[in-house]
Amino acid sequence: MVARLQTAEGRAALAAADEALDRGDPLAAAQALRATTVGTGPRDGVDTGPIDADLAAAALTQATLRRRAVGKFGADAGRLLYTRTGLEQATRSVVADRRAARLADAGIRTVADLGCGIGADTLAFARAGLTVRAVEADPVTAAIAAANVAACGLARTVSVTCADATAIGLSDVDAVFCDPARREATGRRVFDPAAFAPPWSFLTHLPARVPVTVLKLAPGIDHALIPQGAEAEWVSVDGDVVEATIWHGPLAAVPRRATVITDTAARSLTGSGTATAPVAGVRRYLYDPDGAVVRAHLVAEFASTVDGALADARIAYVFADAPVATPFGTVLEVVAHLPYGLKPLRSALRAHGVGALEIRKRGVAVDPDRLRRELRLSGDRSATLVLTRLGTRPTALLCQRLPSGPN
Repeated sequence: MVARLQTAEGRAALAAADEALDRGDPLAAAQALRATTVGTGPRDGVDTGPIDADLAAAALTQATLRRRAVGKFGADAGRLLYTRTGLEQATRSVVADRRAARLADAGIRTVADLGCGIGADTLAFARAGLTVRAVEADPVTAAIAAANVAACGLARTVSVTCADATAIGLSDVDAVFCDPARREATGRRVFDPAAFAPPWSFLTHLPARVPVTVLKLAPGIDHALIPQGAEAEWVSVDGDVVEATIWHGPLAAVPRRATVITDTAARSLTGSGTATAPVAGVRRYLYDPDGAVVRAHLVAEFASTVDGALADARIAYVFADAPVATPFGTVLEVVAHLPYGLKPLRSALRAHGVGALEIRKRGVAVDPDRLRRELRLSGDRSATLVLTRLGTRPTALLCQRLPSGPN
């Protein structure tokens, strides 16, 4: 079906599926699409006729996935093909482009993309001027990767091979990139590195074969698995932590890095990942570090940038006496200490006239959505409620958000 979607008939079906989605819900779109005829005659290379059920289903699936893909692929979303799992695991283009640029700037010219999926990183590598050997074990996904390479006009510098990544020779490449599959065929996430595809045992031996090895992993990777001498980087996009990247060899510049990407810039905070922040009491301003900073164990380094300290050594909220604009966290002004507990919180928030409430929490077992409903808010003010603990004592802080930004 991948090949058929690339024909004139397939392209017409894709366009018809997109139009059908514009007119109604997916069920109505499917019914409308099966009643659609495509083609205007031999001059377009498409015989006029109805779209058969198989092509209609495939086209509608792709049209739906293309809409979901806009957040990851931007303007490219409408030209690419997808699988559901492939789209879920695909690297966002802004992250892939940044990684490719780092390799290109280091003088890398050829890269093997092992487990290339639908080709997100492969496309970025090729656009950065690298020659890419893309390898994918699943035949359908490999065919989609090849179709995406062709759709973007990059076939001259990219080869896509359907093969087991563990059986590929790597003597002729400058670098290796691997994004191991972390989902089962059913779509369920895989958390055990030994069950990755390729498995962790294969990944750990790659740097011995090709020193410039780059691994893309889930943000929850255990720090104990990170090899000595490697750089571990956590990346967030608009506040969402999307991946951890392990850089081996000459590109391992620092032990830990947190990179925060917004629509205006990408900024990094670096450090050892082992430093400890000073501990003091609650102060007037509270900083909630970006998830990438927390995942990278760089809260101490972050605290030093805002002249801050922790109120509890185990909780990643930083407190300071003055507000500092920072790209690495959200700044809140502490307005009041509130009593902890549903009924006293409800009374206190009503007294403050709070009707719209953002709830942040660390170190306490609270369901923010459920709590917000149970508080039965009324009022015309908005605020942020921070729920945390100081030692063993649960604490509620009523805050106002301040603007964040670059230093």
